[in-house]
Amino acid sequence: MKRIPLLVVGLWLLVSALSLLLPIAPNEIDLARIARPPTLEHWLGCDELGRPVLDRLIVGARNSLAIALLVVSLSFLIGVPLGMCGALLGGIWDRAAVFLMDVVLAFPGILLAIALAGFLGPGPGNAVLALSAGGWVAFARLSRAQTLALKQLGHVGAARALGTPPPAILGRHVLPLLVSVLSVQLPYEIAGIVIAESTLSFLGLGVQPPGASLGSMILEGSRHMLVAPHIVLAPGLTILALVLSVNLLGDAARDALGGRRQGNGG
Repeated sequence: MKRIPLLVVGLWLLVSALSLLLPIAPNEIDLARIARPPTLEHWLGCDELGRPVLDRLIVGARNSLAIALLVVSLSFLIGVPLGMCGALLGGIWDRAAVFLMDVVLAFPGILLAIALAGFLGPGPGNAVLALSAGGWVAFARLSRAQTLALKQLGHVGAARALGTPPPAILGRHVLPLLVSVLSVQLPYEIAGIVIAESTLSFLGLGVQPPGASLGSMILEGSRHMLVAPHIVLAPGLTILALVLSVNLLGDAARDALGGRRQGNGG
């Protein structure tokens, strides 16, 4: 059962990596094949402008992957150091970090992203910034909670007693122990970002035409659902498959980490 999610995610990564080399024409308009259903020539049919749905699906999946990786990277670089430093230093630094997290969490994540994307303007770059503005909190909370527990360990306490600078303690003694826990969080964050990016594109705040996005493809196809449902079904099912597969891989990684901990404890 675990092989299917792995296959879906692996195919997503492979197609995204090779999309620039594939003989596809996602923006090629042909009025003679408007809303054409799936055929042997065009496996997923054509959209309302006669563009191949499969070609646009490939580009849309690539754009979703690129945005998700950028958002996760920015969120990681912001949230992990903030959470670790607050937990290790304590006092006013920890209270300030917690207060900042609480302020961001006071706004629903997708609404905050929509507001920021609307303020910054549409486009993939601004979508990355808008999604990263709230995405770092999950990494910050997780790294803070883990650091609070890890700083009670003997070798961390000894390093602090010897006067080792906090950056060195975090880099040498805390971060290596956090890697496995943070790696479990990554799939869930990527899945959430794929949905959020599709939402922004559906609202016209993400990837702009003629660029392809899974969310914008759903928006364009929703106007023709009764006569050409394949235009909506293809990107919709793609989002479902990607998000479900990534979440299942996250569950598998979490279970593996829990089993390893139990084995070490036993």
